[in-house]
Amino acid sequence: MSATATFDTESPVNRRRHARFTVAPMYCPISLRRIADERFDREGHAYDISEGGVMFEMDEPIETGTGVAIQITLPGDHPHELDSDRSIYVMGNVVWVDDSDPGPVRMAVAFTRFARFGDRDRLVRGLARGTLMRRAA
Repeated sequence: MSATATFDTESPVNRRRHARFTVAPMYCPISLRRIADERFDREGHAYDISEGGVMFEMDEPIETGTGVAIQITLPGDHPHELDSDRSIYVMGNVVWVDDSDPGPVRMAVAFTRFARFGDRDRLVRGLARGTLMRRAA
């Protein structure tokens, strides 16, 4: 695996409009598929999330600019408690990839739209509940 970090300097990630919240990686699983694919075939864990995007890790990199669909299972009232009713579905674009360290690849996706009615509100409520730590800008 090459040691590269690819960043899209025009991405919304570099012009943050939304507060980011740190999540314990093992307690916020995500499933991902490329927009062109039919099923969610990649799994990983989120590190931080906002109303506008998510930073996560997976075993294999996805090229910057790729359109993806993501299922995010938010933690429950306690950071180690998962609740499938809190899953949200979003569409977005990969805005940066960092595979400079050995092991899983870190990536970020900027959300372009929420897939189902109520997903945005479910995310905002989950972030506002106070169980996640707000991350410095």
